[in-house]
Amino acid sequence: MAETLVDLMRHGEPEGGSQYRGNRVDDPLSPKGWQQMRDSAGLHAPWQQIITSPLKRCYAFADELGSQHNIPVTMMDNLKEVGFGSWEGMTRDQLKTSRLQEYDAFYQDPINNRPEGAENLQDFFLRVTDAYQSLLNNFAGQHILIVAHAGVIRAILSHTLLSSLQGMYRIQVDNAGISRISYKQHKGVLLKHNVTMSELQ
Repeated sequence: MAETLVDLMRHGEPEGGSQYRGNRVDDPLSPKGWQQMRDSAGLHAPWQQIITSPLKRCYAFADELGSQHNIPVTMMDNLKEVGFGSWEGMTRDQLKTSRLQEYDAFYQDPINNRPEGAENLQDFFLRVTDAYQSLLNNFAGQHILIVAHAGVIRAILSHTLLSSLQGMYRIQVDNAGISRISYKQHKGVLLKHNVTMSELQ
């Protein structure tokens, strides 16, 4: 069976800097964010397919990259970031100042201590991994790029590594960082994490 290669790329910094955006706040990339993504991809474009979250901070770059290299781009709604409920639009510093107990509880147990109105973490995980499995089935034997969010990438890595959701937020996912997973005979192996395309060549 031919190898399937999956590159996971997080969006760059959005307008407004670092904050909990989830799937309701749809800020575009900042100039710095555009530069981060262009620098990370460089001139490399080995993919047969590009799949992206429909949110602006992902789709705009995916569309540019696909247009430049004549690669098909597909939006998947189920690759949106996890919903953060009442935390959306807030920064980490704001939460530490005004909701420290809630903030600490979330990172100690993100499954049972969700922000008010937030998406259930297990539901999010199933949403993402179902979409991901369909991509693996549809594009088996190809090299694909998924442009998505930190939470989506954490979910896919947790799924690949058979690790608990309890530790999902212990995976650092950098802006414009790329992770590569190889599939041979349906077994996924994480080859690289938080790198650029130049480091993958």
